[in-house]
Amino acid sequence: MRVLTAGESHGPELTAIIEGIPAQLPLTAEMITKELSRRQGGHGRGRRMQIEKDQVVISSGVRHGKTLGSPITLTVVNDDWKHWTSIMGIEPLGEDIRPEDIKRQITRPRPGHADLVGGIKYGHRDLRNVLERSSARETTMRVAAGAVAKQFLRELGIRTAAHVIEIGGITADPDTAACLSADEIRKRVEEDPVYCADPAASPAMVEAIDDAKGRGDTLGGVVEVVIEGCPPGMGSYVQFDRKLDGRLAAAMMSINAFKGVEFGIGFEMAKRFGSDVHDEIAWSEERGYYRKTNRLGGLEGGMSTGMPIIIRGVMKPIPTLYKPLESVDIDSKEPFTATIERSDPCAVPAASVVAEHVIATELAKVIIEEFRSFEMDGLKEDVDQYRRYAKEF
Repeated sequence: MRVLTAGESHGPELTAIIEGIPAQLPLTAEMITKELSRRQGGHGRGRRMQIEKDQVVISSGVRHGKTLGSPITLTVVNDDWKHWTSIMGIEPLGEDIRPEDIKRQITRPRPGHADLVGGIKYGHRDLRNVLERSSARETTMRVAAGAVAKQFLRELGIRTAAHVIEIGGITADPDTAACLSADEIRKRVEEDPVYCADPAASPAMVEAIDDAKGRGDTLGGVVEVVIEGCPPGMGSYVQFDRKLDGRLAAAMMSINAFKGVEFGIGFEMAKRFGSDVHDEIAWSEERGYYRKTNRLGGLEGGMSTGMPIIIRGVMKPIPTLYKPLESVDIDSKEPFTATIERSDPCAVPAASVVAEHVIATELAKVIIEEFRSFEMDGLKEDVDQYRRYAKEF
């Protein structure tokens, strides 16, 4: 399974191509658009979410509501493109127009963004050529592709959910979500303004976001993704690049503004003895092998254990501030106060949606590699047979 995304933030449209999804998977545009609307929500989002009403169009790989096994093409039109056609036009400039006369050129890199380093790497003197692609707008298609992956996983009995566990130092009670299934977490966050499963912490998070907005500042936070029903043994110990935790960590870290990742109790392990970290193994006729605890987050030796996979990511505060930071103009080399493109005071709730979908995408890739069936009924049989084998081992 492979996924490619394309498109600029203010270009005509965003596109994703997914190759490798088995045939006969039920799939509709409505399934995907529902997830895109969740990405646009959450308290703390800015004006761009009011401009764009993301609706996906499936233009290949699906017929009469089921996948064909051929590449799936997903497209989301940028409604704001009509205001940017002359600025982001694809055709060559006329002879009477000089590059320096193009509107909204950017020569002043913003701290915390890809502007300066991207300009250096690709030789762009107009840094808009960098920010248009490095923008978090690209995560629209990561979510769209992930919605297909989630539908694939659901057909195999694997459930995913994501929720916010911290914003600006306000933390949710970890025991609250620990008592909930993935479906129960999902139901709670869909009714919460900051996608938090802890109703006691949510109002304080909302207040912190409003306070940061009033100060012209931004807030980051921590999101958690929960995966239930993953068979044991996904991933491998035999080669470093096949370890499931390594692949999931890379997926989490590929999200814009994410700067840290952990599994299970994560960095808390550094403070504990080994006897208070590792999960003891048990067996029952009903469950087969299981762990008495899940401090390692459902992963051992680079493989899934069959316990829920728990992965967290930390998102830095968005660097586009209404009280700007200092930088240097790449043309004049003079210092300046960074310009503002557009800012969300907090995008952590939306980031939790992105995290769920990129993790789902990576897990779907691993399962397709493990079982290699070309249609869903055969794949389901293979997975069910493997689950029986693992239970009876």
